[in-house]
Amino acid sequence: MDTHRRAFLGTLAGAVAIGSGRKLFAQEAATPPPTEDLIYQCPMEPEVRLNHPGKCPNCGMTLVAHVPEAVEYPMDFSISPAPPKAFVKEELTFTLYDPRTGKQVVSFLEEHEKLFHLFIVGADLDPTHFVHDHPVFGPDKKFRYTYQFAKPGTYRLLGDCFPEGGTVQLNPKTVIIPGGTMKMPHLTKDYAQRQMTNMGVSITTVPEVPIAGSETRIFIHLTEAEGLEKYIGAWCHMLGASDDLIDLMHAHPYIADGGPEMRFDIYFPRARGYRVWFQFQKKGIVNTSYFDIPVLDVESAAKLP
Repeated sequence: MDTHRRAFLGTLAGAVAIGSGRKLFAQEAATPPPTEDLIYQCPMEPEVRLNHPGKCPNCGMTLVAHVPEAVEYPMDFSISPAPPKAFVKEELTFTLYDPRTGKQVVSFLEEHEKLFHLFIVGADLDPTHFVHDHPVFGPDKKFRYTYQFAKPGTYRLLGDCFPEGGTVQLNPKTVIIPGGTMKMPHLTKDYAQRQMTNMGVSITTVPEVPIAGSETRIFIHLTEAEGLEKYIGAWCHMLGASDDLIDLMHAHPYIADGGPEMRFDIYFPRARGYRVWFQFQKKGIVNTSYFDIPVLDVESAAKLP
């Protein structure tokens, strides 16, 4: 399966498929002279390759000379107190293990200014309970985060970190809070402009009706964008979730320069409805909004008038 912009697809069993369909970058403005015959790659997007050290032109991460082969690192996850309950503060603990040695990973590299990015969404995709936050790295080399689940039902957690000596990891976990269920949403197209805290946003897509497995370009249009700042190392952070919570996609802009227009290049893996969140920062304030994007298969798209 071909994904794009480091889109990771998690399953309810916790497996992760990783792929890429992006073009290679041969050069960028004001490039330093080549360093011998080394090729420098982005740890987050290894298909970005340059012949000199520097920053990734897309996500801003520092390029490295040798990106190891991508290997999935197992992640243990626990909740205390257990069993988890709604309306109670729970401590979430994440522990990563090296698949080659079986030993706990004790050293991590910063990825977009943080050691660990955590996303939380519920099965009803309630936009008021969307979480993108950063667990604390403890002396025991585990990550911990305190969270109060707002209602009973199923939740998907996405842990994003960069073990030293490995590649960027994104591990999905599922949490079931007893006492009730959440209604799965029926998502229809919703690209209408949103007014966020101190700026507005709307989107368009090419093609107008995205097709599973094919490239979709998502164009971001911001209003009142003066004062836009990078938010934890990127002009925008995106999380996409399918309406059944199986597919989870984390990405950053393919094109962005601090202005009111940005572009994401995404491969949606399946014909489903997707709720896609975008986060921007302006004058120190984080703005979060979402849009609903229906994705069709090729046969259904061909029948459209």
